[in-house]
Amino acid sequence: MTFWNGVLWLHLLAMAFFVGGQLMLAAIVVPVLRGLDDRGPLRSAARRFGIGTVIAFAVLVVTGIAMASHEHLWSDSTLQVKIGLVALVAVLIGAHLRRPEWHALDAAIFIVSVAIVWLGIVVAG
Repeated sequence: MTFWNGVLWLHLLAMAFFVGGQLMLAAIVVPVLRGLDDRGPLRSAARRFGIGTVIAFAVLVVTGIAMASHEHLWSDSTLQVKIGLVALVAVLIGAHLRRPEWHALDAAIFIVSVAIVWLGIVVAG
C-alpha cells in the first residue's frame, strides 16, 4: 500500500462514517428512540454522532485537499462543484447545531452529502 492509497482509504472511511452514520440515525436510531418518553438516549446518540461527524468532516477536508493537490485537480470543474457542496454541508451542519429541531436540515445534509459522494466518484473516474 502506498502513502496515497492510505490517504484515499482514510478519505473513504471518513465518508462512510459521515454518510453511513446519517443513514443509520435517520433509518433506525431516531425512529426507535423517538418513541421513548425519555429523550436522553436520543440526545446522547445524536451528540456522539455529532462528535464523530466533526472528526470525519475534518479528515475528509484534510485528505481531500491532499489528494486534490497531489493529483493537480484544483482546476477540475467537477471538483470545484464538490468543494462548493462541501461548503454548503458545513453551513447546513452549523445551522443544524443551532436548530436541531429543524428536521429539514437533516434531509438537506444527507442529500448534499450523497451528491458529494457521487461527484467524488466522477472526479476519481
